[in-house]
Amino acid sequence: QVRLVESGGGLVQPGGSLRLSCIASGFTFSSYSMSWVRQAPGKGLEWVSDIIGGAGVTAYAESVKGRFTISRDNAKNTLYLQMNSLKLEDTAVYYCAKGVNGNGPRGQGTQVTVSS
Repeated sequence: QVRLVESGGGLVQPGGSLRLSCIASGFTFSSYSMSWVRQAPGKGLEWVSDIIGGAGVTAYAESVKGRFTISRDNAKNTLYLQMNSLKLEDTAVYYCAKGVNGNGPRGQGTQVTVSS
């Protein structure tokens, strides 16, 4: 079955950087689009970014555009999210998901806390 395992979260100061990873198994990773979504404390799920299948075309929410970069390594079945210039409002649990817009199966999430 589909399994997604996120890692790389942590505590970082405003302006800092983190790289999240998501290792996928149970499906042909290279054939599928993938996405990142996040959930801040007390809020609903927010789409962050998509990377489209084999073409590698990417899309970002306006709130992260220019600061976050989604990428993938199909040889390693791994999805990444490079997060730079982090802001307090980026604090959330980040999930990777199979498919676009976070609509598919998700992992357990990794906590990102931006605090001074």
